[in-house]
Amino acid sequence: MKMISKPAHPAGFPVLRVLILVTGLALAACAWYAFAHWLHRDSDVTWFPPTSSCNLHAAPCTATLGDVGRITFNVQANGRIDALEILPLEVEVDGVAATQVEVDFIGRDMDLGLHRFALSADAPGRFQGQGQVGICTQSVMPWRARVILQTAEGKVGSWFDFDVIRS
Repeated sequence: MKMISKPAHPAGFPVLRVLILVTGLALAACAWYAFAHWLHRDSDVTWFPPTSSCNLHAAPCTATLGDVGRITFNVQANGRIDALEILPLEVEVDGVAATQVEVDFIGRDMDLGLHRFALSADAPGRFQGQGQVGICTQSVMPWRARVILQTAEGKVGSWFDFDVIRS
């Protein structure tokens, strides 16, 4: 009588395949995290603090870019900036020849992902576009709008803090 050999793969739980899958998912999460932080990098931007506190919900905010110029940032929100609402954005630049303007909305207290919006020039020194603040996970979410100008001398920028109240 001939002996029948056992199958090469046992019929039990495939532990090795599950471990390979978990390792692959962990590596993908690490790669996503590294890529997101690479996109957020701002080491090549010269930052200037805003000149005074302001309320982006109600009025434009201004920052002086050292002794080179000034930017004014306006979110046309009709009284309140809400999450997930399309917001008209406007940046006016004085004293600096900007070739490109971007606005980042970032969470001040937690990583809420990349919310970067490129604005288009519609007149000399004036850039417009649209942006959107991400979803709020708390009743009051602290956000920061970072305005980044690309100039012939490099990138310069400033930031403006605001809070979004969850509706």
